[in-house]
This record gives sequence, C-alpha cells and structure tokens, in this order.
Amino acid sequence: MSEPDKIELKGMRFYGYHGVEKEEKTLGQWFEIDVMIWGDFSEALFTDKVESAVDYSQVYDMTREIVEGESVNLLEHLAFRIMNSILPLPLVEKILVRVKKPQAPVKGPLAYAGVEIVRCKHEG
Repeated sequence: MSEPDKIELKGMRFYGYHGVEKEEKTLGQWFEIDVMIWGDFSEALFTDKVESAVDYSQVYDMTREIVEGESVNLLEHLAFRIMNSILPLPLVEKILVRVKKPQAPVKGPLAYAGVEIVRCKHEG
C-alpha cells in the first residue's frame, strides 16, 4: 500500500497574544506554524482542477484567523483549535499541526518552545 498524499504549509508566521504570562497577552509575540495534511488527492493529480484539491490558501487563512484571534493560554490548545478547524475539510484524512513560540518566557537560551499534534479524521 502506498503512502497517502501530503500537503505542507511550513513556516507560517502570525502575531498573536497567547500564553500564561500577562505580558504575553498584552504585548503579544510571533508564532510559527506548520501544517501537514494527508489524504487521497488522486483526482487533483489527474484532473488538474482546483476544486479537486485541498485549498491551501484557505488552510493558511483559517490558521491565520485562529492565531491572530482570541487569546489562549496554552500552545496545545492553540494547535488543537487549528487542527479542529482544518480536519473537517473535504479530502483531509490526517493532519499534523506544529506551533512554535520563539520568544517563550524562559530564563535561558531557547530556539523555541513548541507543540505538535497529529490526528486522523476517523479517530474517536
């Protein structure tokens, strides 16, 4: 059996107001988001028709709206909200959402704090 087809949106950057610390909610910071979507994109492969594919500009806009929208405390919840908005789209069978917080409030060098969640459409 072959691997499912995959669409990737890597390195999306949006400014948001997420975190537990008061400064994070008032000053905000940049968040980096990766989204990977698996599914059967065979029809798009053969027809070359946009309506047969996952519209990744829609996925980008949905992600932006969530990150730039209502403040949440946890990266896990932010990733869940992104996943929950994209997973119901047609053709999406599985999704990975990675959220990175480069300016995480820690006392020392850190490239980023992050969380990654993976879910399948038909999981319970």
